[in-house]
Amino acid sequence: MAIILGILAGIGLPIQTGINTTLRKKVGSPYRASLVSFVVALVFLVLLLIVTGEGVAIPFGRILKEPLWIWMGGICGVIFLTGNILLISKIGSVQTVVLPVLGQILMGLIVDNFGLFYAEQVKTTALRILGALFVIGGVLIVSMTKDIKYGSFMLRNSKVEGTESVSVKAECTPKLRIKEQSLWIWRIFGIFTGMLSAVQTAVNGYLGKVAGSSIKASAVSFMVGAILLSIVCIVTAKKDYIEKSEQVNGKYPWWIWSGGILGGLYLLTNITLSSRLGTGMTIILLLIGSTVGGLFIDQFGLFGVDKKPLHVTKAVGVLVMIVGAAAIKIY
Repeated sequence: MAIILGILAGIGLPIQTGINTTLRKKVGSPYRASLVSFVVALVFLVLLLIVTGEGVAIPFGRILKEPLWIWMGGICGVIFLTGNILLISKIGSVQTVVLPVLGQILMGLIVDNFGLFYAEQVKTTALRILGALFVIGGVLIVSMTKDIKYGSFMLRNSKVEGTESVSVKAECTPKLRIKEQSLWIWRIFGIFTGMLSAVQTAVNGYLGKVAGSSIKASAVSFMVGAILLSIVCIVTAKKDYIEKSEQVNGKYPWWIWSGGILGGLYLLTNITLSSRLGTGMTIILLLIGSTVGGLFIDQFGLFGVDKKPLHVTKAVGVLVMIVGAAAIKIY
């Protein structure tokens, strides 16, 4: 049951991103969508503290005595969540999952090797380096699958239609190159958001020790994020109003407001399973679930994402990535 719960929680992560992407269409801004998600998650965590009997009193006195970076978790969370909302419409659900995973793995190795943010120091070994290379290789395979497919499509067309398709291909090449370059910028941004997610995990891990509760640490993180997003929304209010006025108003399902609950449940599962199965196994289960969820969303084009049928190459890339992550986290 614990294994199934971990996989289901992982599946919920790309679903949360998809829900928040739909919410963006309703509220007219990725920042507003992130703010709603943060507020909902914060309310959920407060209710969780009440239900579990931990109480909502947070020891801010102890927290204020710690280094300033102890507040970074909320900032990193804002960039990660808002980045996912932007990424899913640019590079698809699967890459929105796997590219941040690459950033998490790489930054996780750095944090472990140097013991940053008072984390337990774990020296980098040859097996961990090999695992990182597997993750990088898997991510590259997944990211390049679309290019291979498009190239074969153009090749088939040139054989069927002759010189006319060749000329069309030649005319489209500059535009395609520009589009591909922009895609790689988004992919690099995805890796960056994953690195910040790893920083958030390390910072909140120490914050949990100071606050005496992982749930309270997460609540503080969401509170900081909500304050930051409120400021951003106020600053960008005029631009967001113009963007929203250009959209076609329509009816949206009730579940567009539930993304924050999925985020809270993801956190709760992470905390619960880490103490029972260990951090390494928990991360692998969440990774498997999130990649499966991302593939499912791409396969059926859910939440407005373009349909991207599952290819053997992409499946192999995901498998290689999971093997690499397992080598790093379990051993």
